[in-house]
Amino acid sequence: METVAILPVKRFKNAKRRLESGLAGGSRRALAEAMFADVLTALRRVEAIDRVLVVTADPAAQRIAEGYDALALDDPAESGQDQAVLRGAAHARELGAAQILCVAGDCPLLDPSELERLLGRPRTAPRYAVIVPDRHGTGTNALLLSPPDALHPRYGPDSFARHLRLAEEAELPVEVAELESIALDVDTPEDLAALRERLAGQRGGAAHTRGMLTQMLRTSPAVS
Repeated sequence: METVAILPVKRFKNAKRRLESGLAGGSRRALAEAMFADVLTALRRVEAIDRVLVVTADPAAQRIAEGYDALALDDPAESGQDQAVLRGAAHARELGAAQILCVAGDCPLLDPSELERLLGRPRTAPRYAVIVPDRHGTGTNALLLSPPDALHPRYGPDSFARHLRLAEEAELPVEVAELESIALDVDTPEDLAALRERLAGQRGGAAHTRGMLTQMLRTSPAVS
């Protein structure tokens, strides 16, 4: 097995707390589920990905994952994104994966063709890290690691610079890949507004998220 994608997902009821000013709890949960479904849909369409692992303690997320032919790994400790990725990486190694692709679950615009190109680029080094930053250039929205344990991920604020530093300390060849479809993750009202603008300006893509946002506007016209 060549490539395993790892998708860590926190419980939907706890997702997107920074959107509280504009979205009620039920809407935040629905949005998180819709974005997760869109990411799974995109990953399924990437031929270079052999298996998708979803690491989560949320039973609903586990059921959704299985519906998309992904393998759901329970995360009973819920000790954060770093540990969830490490749990997924350990399982990927058991599956015989040569590399892992860690992807954020709130990037609904993810374009399978961009991932195909990323994974298809020739790389001669047996060990490497590829970091995909967010649109602000501070966070990490995707991380490609070969082998799966090449780097101990450290997410959170300013994770992009931190991952660059960790790769340098580990003497690991590192590449920065700016992928437009993965750059926009949704954490803040400003991110949500940017997502709406992007969806309004393009046809197709992010079907679940697009439908959910349309429904929200119909039921709550004042939501920003």
